[in-house]
Amino acid sequence: QVQLAESGGGLVQPGGSLRLSCAASGYIVNTMAWYRQAPGKQRDLVAHIDNSDRTSYGDSVQGRFTISRDNVNNVVYLQMNSLKPEDTAVYYCHADSLGNVYWGQGTQVTVSS
Repeated sequence: QVQLAESGGGLVQPGGSLRLSCAASGYIVNTMAWYRQAPGKQRDLVAHIDNSDRTSYGDSVQGRFTISRDNVNNVVYLQMNSLKPEDTAVYYCHADSLGNVYWGQGTQVTVSS
């Protein structure tokens, strides 16, 4: 079993920055990722990082967001820069461990002036 605890969401103005954190506890985690879901839309992949620190990003955040992880403490981060109103969503942490998938409870990010 893996527990995911997210933090760092909030309200930010367009062009601003936020950093999300997700701490995983329990079993060893392989890949970790961030997804987001805006009202009335499907949940989409934002960024993904494997246990060799290889990363991938959704097209809409490429060049603005950076995913990283602390493998010692099992924490994944999402640094979000140049935020836009369309980045407004609930952001979910996702982890894969021993073939099982886990989700965090979600953290709201609102980009508005």
